[in-house]
Amino acid sequence: MRIDLHTHSTASDGTDTPAELVAEAAAAGLDVVALTDHDTVGGHAEAAAALPEGLTLVTGAELSCRIDGVGVHMLAYLFDPSEPELARERELVRDDRVPRAQAMVRKLQELGVPVTWEQVARIAGNGSVGRPHVATALVELGVVATVSDAFTPPWLADGGRAYAGKHELDPFDAVRLVKAAGGVTVLAHPLAVKRGRVVSEDVIARLADAGLDGVEADHMDHDEPTRARLRGLAGELGLLTTGSSDYHGTRKTVRLGEYTTDPEIYGEITRRATGAFPVPGAGGPLHA
Repeated sequence: MRIDLHTHSTASDGTDTPAELVAEAAAAGLDVVALTDHDTVGGHAEAAAALPEGLTLVTGAELSCRIDGVGVHMLAYLFDPSEPELARERELVRDDRVPRAQAMVRKLQELGVPVTWEQVARIAGNGSVGRPHVATALVELGVVATVSDAFTPPWLADGGRAYAGKHELDPFDAVRLVKAAGGVTVLAHPLAVKRGRVVSEDVIARLADAGLDGVEADHMDHDEPTRARLRGLAGELGLLTTGSSDYHGTRKTVRLGEYTTDPEIYGEITRRATGAFPVPGAGGPLHA
C-alpha cells in the first residue's frame, strides 16, 4: 500500500480542489490519502464525494500551534469534527487568519513591496488565507523566485521582517483536544530547520508524555540525518513515525506520494482513532 498522510487543498493553501486532489492521488498510485488542510475540515465532504474506486480518505487537519515563541504544526487525524471545544479553537484560528494576512501585507508595503490585499485575497480564493498566499503574491510580483524563498527572515519566516502572528494553540492543548475528540496526533515536520526555529527534543518528549502519538519523519524539509535522528527519538519515546508529501499542488514542487507512511503505522493510527473512520472509495479498503 502507498499511503500519504499530509496534503492540502484549496480549502486552505493548496492549489487543487478537494475533488481534484483525490483524483490526483489515485492517478499517483496512492491507496490512502489524508486531507489535512490548515485548521479546517471544509474540504472533507467534497473529497469524500469524489473518491475514486480503490482510494481511501483519511480525514484530518493541520493545527496551528506555538510554544515558547516557536511555531508548531500538529497533524490531527480521524477526530470528530463536531466536538465543540476543538471546533471552537479551529474557528478562532481561522478568524484570526484574515487580520494576520492583512498585517503582513501592510508590513510588506512598508518595505516597498507593491503587494495589495486584493491580490492576496484573489490568490486565496475561498481557502483559509495564510502565509503561502502572501508568498505566492511575492512570487507573482517577482520579489522572490519561489514560495519557499518567501519563508525566509527577510520576508515571512517566523520573526521575519514581514511576519505577523495569529491566534495559535498550545501544542499540549492541541494533543488534549484532539484526544478528547477521538483523534490521533502527529507532530508535522518537527525538525525542519530551514523553516526557522524548531522545538527541542525535550518538548517532543514532554508532548509524548502528554499523549502525542507520533512524529512526521520522512518529509521534504528533513534531510536523511534528520530523519534518522527522528526515528531514533521516536523509538526512545514510543512514538509512531510517518512519512508524507505535505502536498500543496503547484504551490510546492513536492509530488503526491513522494514520501509515504508504512502500512503498519497507518493501521495503528486507524486502530487508535475513535472519532471518525477512514472513508473508502467504491471498492476501497477501510483499513490497512
